[in-house]
Amino acid sequence: LLGDANMNWAARLSEQGCRMIYVRHEHCAVAAAMAYARKTGEVGIATVTCGPGVTQLMTALPAAVRAHLPVVVFAGEAPLKSGWYNQGIDQAPLVTATGAAYHSLHLPELMPVAVRDAFVQARRERRPVVIGIPFDLQNRNWDGPADLPSPSCELLPRHAPLPPHPDDLAKAARLIGAADRVVVLAGMGAVEADAGGACRELATKTGGLLATTLPARGLFHDDPFCIGISGSFTTEVGLKYLADADLIVAVGCSLALHAGGGGQLWPKAETLHVDLEPVAVNQGQETAGYHLRADAQLAAAALTAALPVRAQTWRSDAIADRIRNTRADNFPYEIEPGLLDPREVAEALEAALPNDWEMVNSSGHCAHFFAHMPSRPQNRFLTIREFGAIGNGTSFAMGVAAARPQQTVVLFDGDGSLLMHVQELETMKRHGMNILIVVMNDGGYGSEVHKLRSQGFPLDGAVFGHSDLAAIARGFEVDGKKVTDLADIPKLVAAFADSGTVAVWDFHVSDQVLSPIMRRTYPPRSAQA
Repeated sequence: LLGDANMNWAARLSEQGCRMIYVRHEHCAVAAAMAYARKTGEVGIATVTCGPGVTQLMTALPAAVRAHLPVVVFAGEAPLKSGWYNQGIDQAPLVTATGAAYHSLHLPELMPVAVRDAFVQARRERRPVVIGIPFDLQNRNWDGPADLPSPSCELLPRHAPLPPHPDDLAKAARLIGAADRVVVLAGMGAVEADAGGACRELATKTGGLLATTLPARGLFHDDPFCIGISGSFTTEVGLKYLADADLIVAVGCSLALHAGGGGQLWPKAETLHVDLEPVAVNQGQETAGYHLRADAQLAAAALTAALPVRAQTWRSDAIADRIRNTRADNFPYEIEPGLLDPREVAEALEAALPNDWEMVNSSGHCAHFFAHMPSRPQNRFLTIREFGAIGNGTSFAMGVAAARPQQTVVLFDGDGSLLMHVQELETMKRHGMNILIVVMNDGGYGSEVHKLRSQGFPLDGAVFGHSDLAAIARGFEVDGKKVTDLADIPKLVAAFADSGTVAVWDFHVSDQVLSPIMRRTYPPRSAQA
């Protein structure tokens, strides 16, 4: 997003052939770069002006830090030769408070190396780096050597994947061999190491089950013994089998608080953490009693090879049938006339949307329902929610569209989240993006509604009514439809597939339907009586 303190730089980048996507809010620039980084494995790049341009990044930056996403932000700074500047602030403390790095670049002769080093740091540390450059330096001609420094991608060491130490491997194999009910839990480290196949083989060898963290959901989508997501979005079936487990083999997971429910999801189980950087404590909890330091793929394969063949004491056809045939949530709710059950909306979309479209799941209460779309593989389903903020959906969808420009992108979002950055509909249209936005419109902030109800508080601050989001979309000159009949979805999908444009589908859903985690944590007052 351009302003006084970055427009020279951005304009020159564009002139030299850099592909630019001009968004309408600074937060969206960085959040889109985050999604681009996740989808491509490369550094996401954003640029904003100084002062108010940087203060707008205070939600995106900690989200990128916690999701370990390499992003470089070119930010302006107040001009060096000005005694006072209206938008000048000390930007470094704001940025570093989020966990991101900040570098003030004030020496033109060092600029090429300093910029390159910011990319090196972002790649090596897997976090955002903000570069601050006074805008009166940006319009100076470079009079240094024509040869630029080596790019960051050529400088990072290229290590062979780290195999497990034989002694540690033997200990881990003995631990697994002594367990009767093993769950192999895979996280983004397993995804990035291409360890999905090795994890499946390990689970098969142990007669155990498979699960994933939320960002890695879908890694085992077609395996009959995958119980789905471990964490706040765990299904009733998943809860049962995690509670029965006596060993969790966590491969490439950070073992964050939500992934294991603070230890409550597997109360009987020991935990073996398999990771390049295994941890004992994370987010205020003890995570694992046993550790194996290694590349996820090599470790899973080595463990499989080290284990003897044994009888399948836990896996069974009955378990596979239960996993396959049990709905993610069967709790009965009475749906008000004229509204839809969000679970049925998600199921209808799951049945109708093509499998090769890119899916983006936003945050908020509605994200639970879309997370349970069993046919969607991990490599086509993006979830970034480490900071717990809503309002990121449009940005993430644009980042995926930039990373996969030939693909159709589907964003699943809530009305409260979409309305935070609905202006980006104009960006999507202007840049010719092919994005379908599916909105669960419950007329307010769903999570807050359920929490307030549970505690007997008034809902005034969380319920705003069902806005006509389809009409708002049409105001941005993109297609908008209010969908009232789920039977219409297949023909709507077919029509959208032929359009190659942007559309918003507005589903007015009941706010009486709670996700299972919300129901357990914040039960309705009637259930508390």
